[in-house]
Amino acid sequence: MSLVDLIAQADERGLAASGLACLDRCVPLLGGDEEVLRPLWANLADAGDTGDWAERLDDARGKLGVCGEPGEGEAAMLARRMLAAAPDERSGGPVRVWADACSVAALQIHRLLDPADDEASSVDARREGRTDGMSPLVAAELRRQVTVLEVLAGHGAGGLRRALEVSSEGRRVLQAVVARRARRG
Repeated sequence: MSLVDLIAQADERGLAASGLACLDRCVPLLGGDEEVLRPLWANLADAGDTGDWAERLDDARGKLGVCGEPGEGEAAMLARRMLAAAPDERSGGPVRVWADACSVAALQIHRLLDPADDEASSVDARREGRTDGMSPLVAAELRRQVTVLEVLAGHGAGGLRRALEVSSEGRRVLQAVVARRARRG
């Protein structure tokens, strides 16, 4: 099943977790650490408690900032847009739109940061399942997005721990890529 299909079939918790996982993996671009989004993950684990989501989201925005800094690259700007666009309620149509946009942005970020070329003209082809000539960093991000959605579809709230583990792994990979690029100048 393609990533587009998985997003279309996901429930609200799955969509919120998918968007949050994409953002979580891109936190190194925003100067954040692994703890900054933990309160949002905890909110997803709370059975039906969507009320604290907006408060926790505002706190994360305050810590990470939604406004770009001078000289900030395109990848960081895309990550800031993901954070800024997060809906104040983790339900309904807005969370579906956000999850879909986060998927595209995260793949684009990985494409921008991958030193290997990706042969596709856009990340849309990757999301639809066309993976020939895919660069390694983009391929890994695509696998993580699919895994998060599959584990949540199969295990509901019980899959959140695995989704967070997948996201943490991706964050460490992106952090290493960002550090390597910074050393190169």
